[in-house]
Amino acid sequence: MEVPEGIQSENFHFETGIMHDGAVEDEPLDVPFTPPLQIVMLIVGTRGDVQPFVAIGKRLQEYGHRVRLATHANFKDFVLSTGLEFFPLGGDAKVLADYMVKNKGFLPSGPSEIHAQRNHLKDIIFSLLPACQDDDPESKIPFKADAIIANPPAYGHTQVAEALRLPLHVFFTMPWTPTSDFPHPLANVKHHMGNKLSYNVVDTLIWLGIRDIINSFRRKKLKLRRISYLTGQYSSLPEVPYGYIWSPHLIPKPKDWGPKIDVVGFCFLDLASNYQPPSSLVEWLEAGEMPIYIGFGSLPVEQPQEMTQIIVEALNITGRRGIINKGWGGLGNLAEPKEFVYVLDNCPHDWLFPRCMAVVHHGGAGTTAAGLKAACPTTIVPIFGDQQFWGDRVHARGLGPPPIPIAEFSLESLIDAINFMLEPKVKQRAVELSKAIGSEDGVEGAVKAFHKHFHQSRALIVSNTKRGFSVRRLLHMS
Repeated sequence: MEVPEGIQSENFHFETGIMHDGAVEDEPLDVPFTPPLQIVMLIVGTRGDVQPFVAIGKRLQEYGHRVRLATHANFKDFVLSTGLEFFPLGGDAKVLADYMVKNKGFLPSGPSEIHAQRNHLKDIIFSLLPACQDDDPESKIPFKADAIIANPPAYGHTQVAEALRLPLHVFFTMPWTPTSDFPHPLANVKHHMGNKLSYNVVDTLIWLGIRDIINSFRRKKLKLRRISYLTGQYSSLPEVPYGYIWSPHLIPKPKDWGPKIDVVGFCFLDLASNYQPPSSLVEWLEAGEMPIYIGFGSLPVEQPQEMTQIIVEALNITGRRGIINKGWGGLGNLAEPKEFVYVLDNCPHDWLFPRCMAVVHHGGAGTTAAGLKAACPTTIVPIFGDQQFWGDRVHARGLGPPPIPIAEFSLESLIDAINFMLEPKVKQRAVELSKAIGSEDGVEGAVKAFHKHFHQSRALIVSNTKRGFSVRRLLHMS
């Protein structure tokens, strides 16, 4: 596989890997003082979805806010260990991950999947209101949110914000706002003319699948009127600010996104400084050249033994050392130990990736960010969701080969990918982009964006309340 020479965009310097269009920041933020608030974060997803919000929550605490992170019970210990308050949302992150892998996304692949997934979503949505106003489940300390931060898969966050008349700020690791620059990550769009429309299509499909759950939640729990089945924009509301958690050096803010949308930068959580690696790992790393990391995090894989055999054989043929991360996928069960392979249970990416020459992973936003920050050429093996999107972005920047869909993962494709990543100019681009990412502070960018839009959103709610309009009407709901 040859490194492509003709894939640069007009604003991208291909040899250095850096954007030169000055799109790193919009106008400087002139943010008024924000008094201490009680902030609830409603976050649904895997560990990679939760971790950036832990980093943002900790920074909000430094500004004097009380922060409750409401997410799946799977992550209770992780959240509490960082000093944030925890509140359990419905749903099981591992069940959700299994479903997403099996169905390659949010939409069920067959009738047998529909009932189980709908019950899962109902449990999540109906747990959102208690997360905003119930006492702490352990300390019993009262809590009443002054503002809501959420990611889109919470689904009912806009409804809760409406009922409680609270400012809402949506943050996400993949694009959810219509743009002509690229399609919705969950849509299979082949022509750029369909990019912007794809967001409305995905939004409508999700709405059609959950509209009865949303309306039941509105009537039974929130005491709100139902939303008309013909009402558009049930989630992507024009008055709600959005913050996107990726580096503007990798993907600049599209020109058709307005002032309510920010690209804040990757939000990293420091886990390396408190990590004590096992001595066997340290000794193995010191015994030879830097390895290639291969793992799929908290996502299960359908044929872990076959994939493990492919990985080991590819490493052997290319003469490289490799670290296989077991994760939830069950990789790394070797018939006999190999000197050039280390099988790892769990390790913070910010500790491990700087010690690797390249990385191969599923393409979750957080894992992708960690690899790029560590200057690692990257191969993405997408399984579902936004992973193909990140694989395309990495390849378009010359930082790795074309993504290898999980169904096409083979010995030949992995060998080609390894050889691509080891090209010197691929490493050079990775190093240059790493320097640019290192100059950013995405966590601070997210906090500043929250403060800026909090004052604007609160003023808008107060203004419309005084004029006698409901928040429902403000948000274009029937």
